[in-house]
Amino acid sequence: MIEVANATKTYGDTIVVRDVSLTIPRRGITSIIGPNGAGKSTLLSMISRLMPMSAGTVTVEGLDVTSTPSDVLAKRLSILRQDNRIASRLTVRDLVEFGRYPYSKGRLTVEDRDHASRAISFLGLELLADRFLDELSGGQRQRAYVAMVLCQDTDYVLFDEPLNNLDMKHAVGMMKLLRQAADALDKTIVLVLHDINFASCYSDYIVAMRDGTIVRHGTPDAIMTSAVIQEVYGMNVEVQEIRGRKISVYYM
Repeated sequence: MIEVANATKTYGDTIVVRDVSLTIPRRGITSIIGPNGAGKSTLLSMISRLMPMSAGTVTVEGLDVTSTPSDVLAKRLSILRQDNRIASRLTVRDLVEFGRYPYSKGRLTVEDRDHASRAISFLGLELLADRFLDELSGGQRQRAYVAMVLCQDTDYVLFDEPLNNLDMKHAVGMMKLLRQAADALDKTIVLVLHDINFASCYSDYIVAMRDGTIVRHGTPDAIMTSAVIQEVYGMNVEVQEIRGRKISVYYM
C-alpha cells in the first residue's frame, strides 16, 4: 500500500498541500477529486517524488520514496503526467518500449519486447504500432502513453488527469481500459480526476480534497452524497442512483 504521512508542500508563504495523511489501499482504482487548486496534482507528484515535499513522508510498500534508489522505485511505481514531452517522431512501439528502461537501461531484451507487445495489444494499438505519435488522434496518443506506463510493469500506476483533452467517447473508453488494467493485471491505479461521475462509476475508493487538505475519503457510496459534494465543491447537487451507480446532477 501507499502510506502518506503529514505531507506538506509550500511555495514561500503559500501552502499548497497541508499536512495530508492517507493510506491508499492495495489493488483497484483510487480517484483523487476536488476543485481546481485543491492540491490534487501536487499530492500525486509528491507521492511519485516528481516534486519534493516540504515536510512529511511517503512510502510505497515500505519503500521511502525520498531515499529509495530511482531504479528500484521505478520497478514498483510509475506515473503518467499531464504534460508528456516525448519526441513526436517516435513510433508507438518506440514509445511503449521506453517503459522498459528501468529494466533494460536502453538495451532491450526479448522479454522487454514481449512486455511491450502485450501492452500494445492490451490497449488495442496493434494496427498503430509503427505509426508516429504525431500521426495519431488525441485519444490514440493517450492510449499509447498509457501502454508505455503499463509496460513498465509496476504494481502501482499513477495518472494525473488521464482524461484531459479527450471527448466523452474516448474518456469512457479510457476509464474502461484503466478499470480492466486494475482488474485483469492486478494493478493499484491512482487517478487525479475532475469528473466526479467518472470517479463514482469506475473507482473503488475516492479521496476528496479542497484547499490543500483531504475533506473526505472512502468508497464511492460514502463520498457521492449531496452533503459531501457540497462540502468539497461548495455547490448544490442532487445525487441519483442509475444502474447501481451514484451520479450527480448539478444545479446552477
